[in-house]
Amino acid sequence: MPDSGDLRGVESTPRQDAQVRVFAMPPSDDATPTQIVQGFLEALTSDDPDYRTARQYLTREAAKAWRPELSTTVLSNGPDAQVEAPERQNTGSLSYTLTGTQVATVDAQQAYAPASGSYDKLVHLARDAKTGQWRIDVVPQGVVMGKSDFQRNYMSVNKYYFASDNASTPPMTVADPVYVRSHVDPTTEMVRSLIKGPTTWLKPAVRTGFPVGTALSKEAAPLTPDDRGKLTVPLNDKAAEAGTGRCEEMAAQLLFTLRTLSPAVEEVEVRAGGGPLCSLARSGAETVATRGALHQPDYLYFVDEEGRLVRITSGTSDTDPAPAPGALGEGEKALRSVAVARDERTAAGVSVDGRSLYVAPLVAGSPLGEPVLQSTGKTEEDRLTTPSWDARGGLWVADSNADEPRLYLLEEGSDEPVEVHTPELDGRVRAVRVAADGVRIALVVEKGDRRSLLIGRIDREDGTDGRPTVTVLDPRSATPELEQVTAMSWAGDSRLVVVGREEGGVEQMKYVEVDGSTPDVPPPAALTGVKAVTASEDEQAPLMAYSVDGIVRLPSGAQWQKVTEGTAPVYPG
Repeated sequence: MPDSGDLRGVESTPRQDAQVRVFAMPPSDDATPTQIVQGFLEALTSDDPDYRTARQYLTREAAKAWRPELSTTVLSNGPDAQVEAPERQNTGSLSYTLTGTQVATVDAQQAYAPASGSYDKLVHLARDAKTGQWRIDVVPQGVVMGKSDFQRNYMSVNKYYFASDNASTPPMTVADPVYVRSHVDPTTEMVRSLIKGPTTWLKPAVRTGFPVGTALSKEAAPLTPDDRGKLTVPLNDKAAEAGTGRCEEMAAQLLFTLRTLSPAVEEVEVRAGGGPLCSLARSGAETVATRGALHQPDYLYFVDEEGRLVRITSGTSDTDPAPAPGALGEGEKALRSVAVARDERTAAGVSVDGRSLYVAPLVAGSPLGEPVLQSTGKTEEDRLTTPSWDARGGLWVADSNADEPRLYLLEEGSDEPVEVHTPELDGRVRAVRVAADGVRIALVVEKGDRRSLLIGRIDREDGTDGRPTVTVLDPRSATPELEQVTAMSWAGDSRLVVVGREEGGVEQMKYVEVDGSTPDVPPPAALTGVKAVTASEDEQAPLMAYSVDGIVRLPSGAQWQKVTEGTAPVYPG
């Protein structure tokens, strides 16, 4: 505090409290048209179930026709209401135009998508001939609100399905993020959303344990776990014929989906046909299905100053790296980037000139062998990217050759490279990271002066020659506001950590969700000169990066700390 000088007033901005509950007020008697419109817009931001108070601002016919669940439009600020032809107020009919700048939409499936452009919708009011009260008789479908109200009212929750290719036993789960109202029975809402099925974008790549036609029973009250954390989920008769294995899959999906909600769910009992179908505890869910975040890496790997693959024990304060066993750690070929399979038995490395890709087991004395892939790019920057392993043991890498850019998959890491089809990509791939589920892939795509982060869905089909046909479909931007993405890594089931900058801005490190939304978590501490970043799907593992200071780590709740000299840090995957 200053101990001298004059007193001066300081303007302060009230802190937005995310836990504030907002209750809507019904329309007052003889409310003016402007008060009716403003009251309706405020009621949309309340925690009122089914928007009962908001409907009181509508005529009876409009209230029946209005479907707020169809969509939520998020504006940079709250909607601005401008009256049209105010002199018509005396005629008993009046219109307002709602305007604003769109930043996002949430559709009827509760899926979030970034948006842009102007919002322009008409609201019409009429005066009741009997009561003389103004009410809204024409209203846009869905809900509209400002960004700050959206962040207070909604939260992102992952619901979980299974990769449909059945490549692993137990099956691998795939996260499908949706937004639900955080103070309006989110547990029941998430169960309903899970049962309805995956969002449109993810649906072609996943399956669900819930039989077709399954729904919560009509008698189901709001779902709340009991004092022991047990949640009973009553389903309709469509689920009654499910066997024990299918029922446990349903229960596992419920447990994974509800794990982040409060109060915590420790056990799920699924009921149908008037009796219990099965019961599953949280610990048992991991035997029914697996999540990428359940795998805890043993080591962090990187390249030392001699171009060798080295490692330190993950999750420790260790700063003394040891050479990884095998040819890549013995320095037979100097490396510039590496990737380690998720089982930590095999590694891949790109030569220091970016021309050759090598794969070798992490076993002492194992030979290096010939390159499994080579690039003909003219410069080091126009050759092979850092590779990435999927959960099936496949190795992904892009050739950034300006004349012939390609994305490749090497099944089992050493098979003949399969060229991956990318019909919807416009530009060349500069970075590749495959999600632990093997269904989604993150790509940094360069087009002109812009490098964008896109999330694509992996489609696999059996080819006529016995080799798979692999395609990346429906790529969508996860960072539409960033002009240059320089580094990225998966940092959870549906979250990535990204380094980049906005147009005219400075470099920043931030977390993003695969749907393009920003998670409600603090961003990583600032770090200058970041050239590479890596995170584990296990959110307990510290964030690691390669910067001007060498290899650095970010322990939970602390600042960046230097570990040692080196480049290209990676966790397995």
